[in-house]
Amino acid sequence: MILKSTVYPGKVHGQVLLLIHGMGSASTAWKPILNQLSELTTVVTIDLPGHGETPMSKEQLMDPQSLARAVFATMSSHGYERFHVVGNSLGGWIALEMAAIKPEAIASVIGLAPAGLWLKPFNARYPGTAVARLMASSVKVISPMLLHFEWARKIGFESVSPLWRNLSYETCLDATRAMATSAGYYPAWDAMLKKRFTGQIPNSVPLAVIFGVEDRTLPAATCQERSLVPPHTQWIILNDCGHAPMWDHPTLIVNEIIKTAGLS
Repeated sequence: MILKSTVYPGKVHGQVLLLIHGMGSASTAWKPILNQLSELTTVVTIDLPGHGETPMSKEQLMDPQSLARAVFATMSSHGYERFHVVGNSLGGWIALEMAAIKPEAIASVIGLAPAGLWLKPFNARYPGTAVARLMASSVKVISPMLLHFEWARKIGFESVSPLWRNLSYETCLDATRAMATSAGYYPAWDAMLKKRFTGQIPNSVPLAVIFGVEDRTLPAATCQERSLVPPHTQWIILNDCGHAPMWDHPTLIVNEIIKTAGLS
């Protein structure tokens, strides 16, 4: 399956950076760092199946390995056979799978709160998994008005970001719309059950994993098992940071991407 993607030609050519969003999200999640990154290199954003502008397909398997192969096919359709990958949440798990499946194609990996590093695989969806989706769907029509109010942004984003007050109106609106229309949300969730990342990533692939201290979605006690990534991984923990580090600390994340990817 070829996914909906957008190429942002950078001012400096020669390297390509792929951004993969998380479950219930869309490529719009990268707006807080997109301009800074596209100043440095060519950037590609994608929408996973049933997310953003990519329709849901009954033929597309939604487990992270299958999604990784769909991403490879999409990048090949652009003529990109080697590139850097940054992924958030489910996108981070997909990025790890890509480095394990075809390491020669991956110049570096940065996982921002990557899923799949469970202490133990989950046998059922998180309690309350449906809450965020239900809330977003129920207010989809009036969200452009509601999100002007601080109390509405608090309800929607306090559990995602300790710095929710600093999130822009555009970021909140994009995220609400993405969740409300994510037909692939539950299929992706169910495809992760009874699985975790078990691939082997060679030392030739630079790898960084970044988690926030206040990540309530993937807390350290159950979802940040360091033994599942190789010893050469740069493991970074950020204070005052939740499940979307590119929202809470955009400049810091850009700098970490530059360092890991070796961008000038």
